[in-house]
Amino acid sequence: AAAKKTYTATVYVAGHGGHFAKADVTIDPNNENDPIKVNNLDMVNIGTSVTHKTHDARIDATDSNILFWSTYALDDKGKQHVGKSDLKTGNVIKDVAMDPDPRAPGKTGPLYCASGQSKNYFMPVFMGNEGYIDVFDKKTMEHKNRVFISDLGYKAGTYQFVHGVNSNDLKKFLITVVMKGEDGKMNGKQDFIVVDMASLEKGKMKELAKATLAGEAGKTITFRQYFSKDDKLIFQAAGDRVWIIDAATLKLVDEKMTGANGQDHDAMPTPDAKYALLTLRTSNVPGCDPEGKPVADKEGKPLMITDGTLMVYDADAKKLIGKPVSVCFDCHKKMAKGDKNAILCGLDANYKK
Repeated sequence: AAAKKTYTATVYVAGHGGHFAKADVTIDPNNENDPIKVNNLDMVNIGTSVTHKTHDARIDATDSNILFWSTYALDDKGKQHVGKSDLKTGNVIKDVAMDPDPRAPGKTGPLYCASGQSKNYFMPVFMGNEGYIDVFDKKTMEHKNRVFISDLGYKAGTYQFVHGVNSNDLKKFLITVVMKGEDGKMNGKQDFIVVDMASLEKGKMKELAKATLAGEAGKTITFRQYFSKDDKLIFQAAGDRVWIIDAATLKLVDEKMTGANGQDHDAMPTPDAKYALLTLRTSNVPGCDPEGKPVADKEGKPLMITDGTLMVYDADAKKLIGKPVSVCFDCHKKMAKGDKNAILCGLDANYKK
């Protein structure tokens, strides 16, 4: 059999430490046991764990050196943040601190998680209740519009989380909503709504398509997602599974459970959509000190933590390959944080030609 294509990329993974893990990786599908190799691991700081917990990584569609981001929790002064950074220097270019919206106070979170963009606007998605999409001018980071999903008929309290992303032709925006049942708990149903981008830029919701997919109550949770480069497929992180969805019909193409590998929070396809990188929160990882020695809990038992990992999905074979690879723990050990959880979420990447 002919050798499969190998990919190299610099991946930026958002975390609660106020930084992005910057991982230079090689993806080699020919090695099904270990398809991901982390060649170098660094970080891009935007603040601290007190001020800038983040889930959101979004590289500018027209400038691969610009990273937009938003924060998941209020800072110590009660502000939420949206900003952009220079990936060449790692420096923050602009940090906009805002008061919470009265309709979405976010005192305990969650705030922003997902995001999308058009040519001229960055659009972070407020994850909690009430859910909304903000519209920021990319150049000035001036806040232009705030569009609540109540405009689509979703009443506060009837849903748990909201996420979304743009199509790559920048003409559409996908919104996902984690629905609740009559008991007020997540019922496993996930709404997918496609809206018109030009209308959204102007602060209006124009629905183009809608569908509902169902998983397991309390476990299947639509987090972040990506369209394939040709906009034919949607790669959807869904908590206990990953979904591949036909972007035209919003029908399910494939479904794979992530199981013991971890909870899936993002799914980014390679440029040719033959594979996808998943970000997983992987539990029951043994904690250790900077020398690599195991850390014990108060009872003297091995201390188990949650690590941030990447895993590969093979779209042609419709299966997960290999095992999760850490993009957090090596740095955490060196920083004497090997006994603390590494909470990641979204990712974006610059693939090398």
